[in-house]
Amino acid sequence: MTRRLTGFQPTGNLHLGNLIGAMRPLVAAQDRPSIAMIADLHSLTMEHDPARVRDNTLTVATVLLAAGVDPGRTAIIAQSQIPEHTELHYLLECATGYGEAARMIQFKEKSQGNTSVRLSLLTYPVLMAADILVHDTGQVPVGDDQSQHLELARTIATRFNARYGKTFTVPEGIRPESASRIMDLADPSRKMSKSSPSAAGRIGLLDPPETIRKVIARAVTDTAGVVRHDRDNQPGVTNLLEILRACSDREPGEFTSYGALKREVTEAVEAVLTPVRARYAELSEDPSHVRKILAEGKAWVQPRAAETVRRAREAIGLLN
Repeated sequence: MTRRLTGFQPTGNLHLGNLIGAMRPLVAAQDRPSIAMIADLHSLTMEHDPARVRDNTLTVATVLLAAGVDPGRTAIIAQSQIPEHTELHYLLECATGYGEAARMIQFKEKSQGNTSVRLSLLTYPVLMAADILVHDTGQVPVGDDQSQHLELARTIATRFNARYGKTFTVPEGIRPESASRIMDLADPSRKMSKSSPSAAGRIGLLDPPETIRKVIARAVTDTAGVVRHDRDNQPGVTNLLEILRACSDREPGEFTSYGALKREVTEAVEAVLTPVRARYAELSEDPSHVRKILAEGKAWVQPRAAETVRRAREAIGLLN
């Protein structure tokens, strides 16, 4: 069966968009070979606190478990604990042009006006390609912001195979049907994001109920006074309706006011997040259990990763 890889960066606080757009589809796809990868190496491309990276890596692993990811069916791994990722990264750099990396949108945005750009910010899309290719991944769930990186991975794999012989599976991007596009509640023109400058539009998965209630109560709407799905003219109201649909798994009914809509959205979000918070609290009491699951995930996937690197080394001309 086709193997699927879903990545999560241990930066900032995981939010409702991560749950609906990535975690739920991952849980739904556990009848097929799947890997949940915590991309801690990607956290090093910008200024960071080493202790926070370690803590966040464990937090993301714990949240994945709390959200229903079954480590018996889905390998949960920390990227840095599998050295084949970084070894393949260098081999792929030897098949990638500077211009291909430099024109990645995120590199352009984050490096603009920055005089202390780390080299890793330029090359991390190649590491992302290694993350995918090292596991013989056939499917990668992607959003609009990652589609360019997946295309680079496909380009590198195709080029490597053409130059050195069939070595890699060329991955396909997928958009899970159950994944809704959850927008920022304070600015519905952009996706809900961990890197947003303000938490006013973000619903954190571990936020207390009172915080969630305030964020939804302050969500941007409009002056039309009508509750309807109209992304162009009523993006804020549309976003609330889509959050309600995603959290309740049903079509929203009719609402006479924005206040009534927000109250029902709050109830639906709380119904989804209450068990996640409770399970997270239980798992957090024993961090060694989460570390054990990461170790088991590594043992599960590393033999395949090592075989992929062995093929790549031999194909490109190195001794094995």
